[in-house]
Amino acid sequence: MSKKSMLWSAALLAGFVCLGLAAAPVAVADDVEIKIELPEPFFGGTPIDYWSPNLEPEDFKDRPPFMAPEGTALVSKDKPVTSSEAPLHGKLTQITDGDKDYARSSTVEIPGDLQWVQIDLEEEKEIYALVVWHFHEGKRVYFDIVVQASNDKEFSDGVTTIYNNDHDNSSGLGVGEDKEYQENYQGRLMDAKGVSARYVRLYSSGNTADDFNHYVEVEVYGK
Repeated sequence: MSKKSMLWSAALLAGFVCLGLAAAPVAVADDVEIKIELPEPFFGGTPIDYWSPNLEPEDFKDRPPFMAPEGTALVSKDKPVTSSEAPLHGKLTQITDGDKDYARSSTVEIPGDLQWVQIDLEEEKEIYALVVWHFHEGKRVYFDIVVQASNDKEFSDGVTTIYNNDHDNSSGLGVGEDKEYQENYQGRLMDAKGVSARYVRLYSSGNTADDFNHYVEVEVYGK
């Protein structure tokens, strides 16, 4: 092989190597388990007399681990909470205070019909999970649970729906594909899929025991 051919071959090889390096995928850190602290369970209560085609079977198993990008943490602790109507019992600050006990003293009661509570994370976050405890001193199903996220405080623009189990659109927020469920001490974990938002709003419209809307705690996990 001539010297010129050897130099040309070397140049081609170097080019292929550089292309290979440029095309190599960037390593992404593995997701890690998000640690969610659960309250003490309530042992008691009677089965609810309620059936719906949208009610999922009660699951007594432990919830599988929830995985999210490393660095995801609880970002809602002690953040400000507002609501569509003032509480009849308890204070809105209790919804993000970390107290998840089933006692009535740990429960916030909002008037009946469709109402919402809203958490201000005080800055935009990538939200990966949300856990809500409406009530767990016995068996209940809460109706028209819709959870949304937005950077607009009034939720009139840029709204992303995280969860919606309103199967007949009685809330006027759209038909949901999620299931109704019986409340328990594990709360309901909702996958937010990394939506970027500052505000989280949670709707509900009464429950199988009465017309009121209740919250024990809401936790938002993000980064």
